[in-house]
Formats: sequence, C-alpha cells, structure tokens
Amino acid sequence: MRLVLVGPPGAGKGTQAEFIAAHLAVPKISTGDIFRANVSQGTPLGVEAKRYMDAGQLVPDEVTINMVRDRLAEPDAGDGFLLDGFPRTVPQASALDKLLADLGTALDLVMELVVDDDEVIRRLSGRRTCRGCGKIWHVEFDPTSKENICDRCGSDLFQRDDDKAETIGNRLVEYADKTAPLVDFYGAQGKLVGIDATGPVEDVTVRAIDALRSYGG
Repeated sequence: MRLVLVGPPGAGKGTQAEFIAAHLAVPKISTGDIFRANVSQGTPLGVEAKRYMDAGQLVPDEVTINMVRDRLAEPDAGDGFLLDGFPRTVPQASALDKLLADLGTALDLVMELVVDDDEVIRRLSGRRTCRGCGKIWHVEFDPTSKENICDRCGSDLFQRDDDKAETIGNRLVEYADKTAPLVDFYGAQGKLVGIDATGPVEDVTVRAIDALRSYGG
C-alpha cells in the first residue's frame, strides 16, 4: 500500500506512522529523514539543500521532490511506503502524483489524523524538555515526580519556544493556510480517510488499522 499521512502539528503523525508502517510492512519515509541522509552522505541534492538551509532559507520544492523521487525509487519502497510530512502543499501533492505516475504507480490512500486546535495546544504546550538528557515529559500525560525536575537525570526541565501557545497558534495558522487544502485535494480524488486522533495512542492506532483494513491494507 502507498499511503500519505497528514494532520496538524501535535496530531501524533510521527508516532502513528511508526505503527502503521510496521503493520503494512512498508518503509516509513519522512522528509526529515531524507534531508538528513542526503546531507550526511554529501549527495548533489544534499549539498544543494544544505546551501539553502545554511542561509536560513526554505529548500525549494524542486529539490525536495527530487529527493523524494530518489527515495521512492529504492528497492524497499517497491511494494509500498508511508510518507510522513510530505506533501505539505497542494503544488507538492500535484508533483507527487506526477512523480508516482512516472514510476508507474499511484497513491492508494491518504489518512488524515483529525484533532481540533484546542487539543493540539493542550498536547504541545504541556511538553517540557530536560536540559540534561533531552527527554520530553508532559505536565499532564507524562509528569515527573518533582515539578520541573527530570526523573531520569535530575536536571531542570524547560519549555521550548516551539511548545509555547503563541508559537503553536502560528503553526496552526500556517497549517490551515498551506497544508489543510490537501484534504480537499485528495478528497476530490476519492483517496481520503479521516481518523479521530484524540484519546490514547493505542486507540488511535486501532482506528487507523481498522480503516486500512477497509481499504485492503
């Protein structure tokens, strides 16, 4: 099965992608992993991407899409894949459709993890990161024994700028502007299925796998 996972920040895409990819026995492919691999290996695309990143600029779609093309052409993706974090925009989705057509295939399904903005803010704003070991705790879902002290190493905890309510709000606005239109794009193709992403991780995974079975996955 060839699957794309979409959803707002804090929807749990990374976590669910691991479980779903394992269930389908296909590679989980994220643009972050692709970027890191290309940059660390010094590929021509990695060198080009690093030039933009070092300048604090966004990597152009053309470079990103070419990296995705190379990754999807690898043998382990021949029988299917799960894309996490790509596409992020409708132009990227159109380019992905063309890329897959060139490879003689197409997406089977796009799964949207549905969660409202209030829940996203609750999830992300409650995260606290350890200054020592880097472990991420949560004031509600995974609290430490002592407030703002890491149970693992005893170091102080802090709230990253990305996890502050104002920043989360900006990320949600950006998502609504750039990525949410993918829902209509793939819905028009008849490839979209929505999953309630609230509640325990295990419950969300069960919903996702049940939905996949309905589509033969």
